[in-house]
Amino acid sequence: MKLLLTLATMFLLCGAAHAAPAATGAYFDQAGRSDVLSGGVRMIPIQTDKGVFHVWTKRTGNNPTIKVLLLHGGPGATHEYLEAFDSYFPGANIEYYYYDQLGSAYSDQPDDPALINNLPRYVEEVEQSRPTTITPKPC
Repeated sequence: MKLLLTLATMFLLCGAAHAAPAATGAYFDQAGRSDVLSGGVRMIPIQTDKGVFHVWTKRTGNNPTIKVLLLHGGPGATHEYLEAFDSYFPGANIEYYYYDQLGSAYSDQPDDPALINNLPRYVEEVEQSRPTTITPKPC
């Protein structure tokens, strides 16, 4: 899971190097967001070789140039220990996403160990979630 946390850090660093923060009013603009009535929460379908499952994400903020996907450790940990970012990222106008990987907290809980202890499958899960969360820019 270190690899996934490293990817999240790279998204933050690359985005911060290429863009200025959005204006505060624009940061809270929810226009056109499909998750406005759920407080930013979405269940994203993930295709696996065992079928389709759903992972939980929560978006906070609105900034087209600075986005961070917060990935918890695991398997089995949750996004909850990362909620401290609520104290810092909004003030920096950073759009960020909490994420519970398959088998963790609010995401689906499949009863198949092959889906849980499988790093390549987790990487693919993040890739399938990316279009609805973060599209990275090259550094």
